[in-house]
Amino acid sequence: MLINLLSNPLLPVALGIIGLIAALIVYGTVKASPAGEGKVKEIGDEIHLGAMVFMSAEYSRLAIFCIICILALWFSLGWETAISFLVGALSSGFAGFVGMYAATKANVRTAVAARDRGAADALTVAFFGGSIMGLTVASMGLLGIGILFFYFAGDSESIHAIEGFAMGASSVALFSRVGGGIFTKSADVGADLVGKVEAGIPEDDPRNPGVIADNVGDNVGDVAGMGSDIFESYCGSIIASIALASSMSLATAATLGGSKEALIFMPLLLATVGLLCSIIGILTVKVMSAQNPETALRFGTIGSAALFIAVAYFTIQIAGASVNVWFSVLVGALGGIIVGLITEYYTGGTPVKKIAEGGETGPATVMISGLATGMESVAIPVLTIVGIIFTANYFSGLYGVGMAAVGMLSTVGITMAIDAYGPVADNAGGIAEMSEMGEETRKITDSLDEVGNTTAAIGKGFAISAAALAALALISAYIEKIASKSENFVLAINDPLVLAGMFLGGIFPFLVSSLTMRAVGDAAFEMIKEIRRQFKEIPGLLEGKAKPDTATCVDIATKAALRKMIAPGALAVLAPVVVGFLAGPKALGGMLGGALICCVMMALMMSNAGGAWDNAKKYVEKGNLGGKGSDVHKAAVVGDTVGDPLKDTSGPSMNILINVMAIVSLVIAPLLI
Repeated sequence: MLINLLSNPLLPVALGIIGLIAALIVYGTVKASPAGEGKVKEIGDEIHLGAMVFMSAEYSRLAIFCIICILALWFSLGWETAISFLVGALSSGFAGFVGMYAATKANVRTAVAARDRGAADALTVAFFGGSIMGLTVASMGLLGIGILFFYFAGDSESIHAIEGFAMGASSVALFSRVGGGIFTKSADVGADLVGKVEAGIPEDDPRNPGVIADNVGDNVGDVAGMGSDIFESYCGSIIASIALASSMSLATAATLGGSKEALIFMPLLLATVGLLCSIIGILTVKVMSAQNPETALRFGTIGSAALFIAVAYFTIQIAGASVNVWFSVLVGALGGIIVGLITEYYTGGTPVKKIAEGGETGPATVMISGLATGMESVAIPVLTIVGIIFTANYFSGLYGVGMAAVGMLSTVGITMAIDAYGPVADNAGGIAEMSEMGEETRKITDSLDEVGNTTAAIGKGFAISAAALAALALISAYIEKIASKSENFVLAINDPLVLAGMFLGGIFPFLVSSLTMRAVGDAAFEMIKEIRRQFKEIPGLLEGKAKPDTATCVDIATKAALRKMIAPGALAVLAPVVVGFLAGPKALGGMLGGALICCVMMALMMSNAGGAWDNAKKYVEKGNLGGKGSDVHKAAVVGDTVGDPLKDTSGPSMNILINVMAIVSLVIAPLLI
C-alpha cells in the first residue's frame, strides 16, 4: 500500500496543492494581525503600492521575452517544450509575486506587533510573512513539475520536454533577480549616501525621499528576486536528476538498486518529503517564537534538515533504491548546512569586527579588510562543494550529484521562509522609525533585523552552493544527452575547442557583474541627484515640516532597473545559443565548465564581502568604536555602500547566470547533434 502511494505520480501534485493551502492559511494568520492606523498604515500602503507598480512593469516586459522564447521553442523543439517553458515561467512569476505581496502586508503588521504585543508576536508575524514565500516556492515547483511529469513520464522521448520548465523558471528568475537587485541597491545607496553621510540624518528617516524606495527594494529584490533565484535552483536540481535518470542505461539503474522508472521519479518524491518537513519546521519556529529569535530560527532550519535526512532514508528504501542514493542525498543536505555556517562566520563573526576596526584608519583599510575577508571566505565553501561532488559521484555516479542537489534543496520551504523573514523584519524597522513608534519598538525590530541580516547572509551562501550543484547536474545532463547521440563526444581539457570554451565561459561572470554594478552606480547617481534636489528645493524638508516626494524616487529606481536588466538577461540566454551553433557542443561544454567555476567563486566572494561590510557598519552603530556619527562609522558606511550591490545584485546574479546558461544548453542540445 505504502509503496503504491510513494510511486503515484500524482503525489507531488497533491502535496503541491496542500502546500499552497498551507500558505493561504498562513497568509490569513498574517492578515488577521492588526495593520495599524494613521501614519503607520499610510507608510505601509506606500511601500506596497511601490512594489506592485514595479512588479507589474517588470512582468509586462518579461511577458514579451517569454512569448519570443515560447515561439522559438515551439518551432524548433515542439509544443511540449514550449508549453513546459510557459508553465515554468508562470510558476516562477507566481511564486515571486505572492511572496512579495505577502511580505508587503507582513512588514507593517510586524512593526505594529512589536509596538503592541512584544518581540515574540513580532517574530511570528515576520516569520509567517517569509513562510508564505517559502511554501509557495516549494509548492509551485512540485505542482508545476508534477503535472508535467504526469503527462510526459510515460514517453521516454517526451519526458525531456520537462526541461523547458526549468528554462522558463530560470529566465524569469534572471530578470527578477537582476531587475530587483538594481532597484533595491540604487535606492539603498542613494538614500544612505545623501541621508546618512551628507545630511547626517538617521537611516530610515521619514525626511529622506529615498527611504520608501529603499523599503520597496527590499521586497522586490530580496523577497521576489531571492524567491525566483531559489525556485529555479530547486526546480533545476529536480529536472536535472530526472534527465540523468531518463538517459541512464538499465545496467546502471540496476547498480543503484531500483528500476529506471523509480529513479526517474525519486527527485520529485524526495522534494515532496522535503515540503512536509518544511511545514513541520515552520510550525516548530512558531512554537519556539517566545525563545531567542536566532535559536528558534536555527532550530527550525536544522531540525527540518535532520528530519528530512531521516525520512529520506526510509523513503528511498521503500521505493526500492540503493542506500547509496541516500548517501548522495545525505552529503548534499549536510553540505548545505556547512556552507551556511561558514557564511555565517565570515559575515557575522570575528572577521566583521576586524573590518570595523579597520575604520579607525579610514575607508581604505575598511575596503582592504573586506575584500580580503571575501576572498578568504571562498576556500571552505568551495572545498565543501568539491567534497559533495566527489562523495555523491562515488556512491551514485552523476545521478548522485543531481540527488545531492535535491537533498540540499528539498527543505527549501523553510530555508526560503527564513531568508524572506529578513527583508520583512528590515522593513518593519524602517516603518517603526518613519512612523515614530518609539525607542522600545525600534529595539525589538532591530533585534529581529539583526537576526535577519545573518539569516540573509546564510541564505545567500546556501543559494550559491545549491546553484552550483544544480548547474553541475544540468551540465552533466547536457553531456549525457550529447554523448548518447554522438559516440565520440568527450570533453578533454587538451582539446582546443574545449579549452577555448572554458576561457570563453570565464568571461561572462565578469561581464554580467560589470553590467549590474554599473547599473546600480548609474541608477544611484540619478537617485542621489533627486534626493539632493528635494533637500535643497522643498522648504522645511530637513526640518521635518514638509513631506518628501517619494513617488519620484520610486519611479527613478523602477525605470533604471527595467532599462538595465535587459543586457545581462539577453547575454545569459543568447551566449549558449551562439557558442553552441557556431562552435559546436564541445566548445559549449567547455564554456559551461569555465562559467560554473568563475560564477561560484565570484558569487561567494562578492556576497560574503558585502555581507561582512554590512554587518561591520551595524557593529559600529551598536555603539562600538565610537558609534553612529563617528569617523569609524563614516568609514564603515563607505564599505557598506560598496558592498551592497556586491551582495544583493552582482553576487546573486551569478547563481542564476550559470543555471540559465546550463539549462538553455540542455534544452538546445538535440539541435546541436
